[in-house]
Amino acid sequence: MNFTDTHAHLYDEAFDGDIEAVLGKITEAGISRIIFPDIDSSTRERMFSLASLHPDLLFPSLGLHPTSIDAGWEAEYEKMSEYADRKIYAVGETGMDCYWSKEFVEEQKLSLERHIRFAHERDLPLIIHSRESTGPILEVLEKCRKMEPRGVFHAFSGSIETFRRLQTLGDWYVGIGGVVTYKNASIATVLKDIPMDRIVLETDSPYLTPVPYRGKRNDSSNIPLIAAKVAEIKGISVEEVAERTSANARKLFSLLP
Repeated sequence: MNFTDTHAHLYDEAFDGDIEAVLGKITEAGISRIIFPDIDSSTRERMFSLASLHPDLLFPSLGLHPTSIDAGWEAEYEKMSEYADRKIYAVGETGMDCYWSKEFVEEQKLSLERHIRFAHERDLPLIIHSRESTGPILEVLEKCRKMEPRGVFHAFSGSIETFRRLQTLGDWYVGIGGVVTYKNASIATVLKDIPMDRIVLETDSPYLTPVPYRGKRNDSSNIPLIAAKVAEIKGISVEEVAERTSANARKLFSLLP
């Protein structure tokens, strides 16, 4: 079986000192492609440097995380231009986060809109971070619908009604990660009604570690645990989950077979 992790921060300092050993473990677990979402200028060079060492495994993106948005966000956004000549596979991680702070909600909206425009110009998918911000994100997507936004809602935790609404505002997949393995996780119920052709797998490494390793550092080798839970919920084999979610990821991020 071959799996794709569509959201991992393996360039995070949590992996300082043993990243090559971790990558070895990841490939042994059958993970053949990993998408790197961008955060901001403080980690961007680390991300591209690591990806350049393993170009057949690691695929970088370019964006500004919503929790990095403040009053001076435009200057930080412009720093992305320093990497304009790099090969990227998505725009993001962008979106909105009203959990940590609501101080810069309007700035987050403006940033998301600019990311959508950038993705449209480059014909690339978006990686959307949405935490306690469904309403304002839907508002921005409605405003930008003529640009036909597409991509993935990372760590999707919305209702089936939200999922269906998203499909009227663009071409959207949902990223399913370790949370689906948690006791009483609402996404486990919602997932029953989400079609397999709209699902991709992710870890959000080093965060959101699945059961039974919750509380420990996460990495992409845990994707099979997430796939097993998805298979249980959907009543299909893990092999089918691996095949279909990887096919979805290849299509979404224009990855070669």
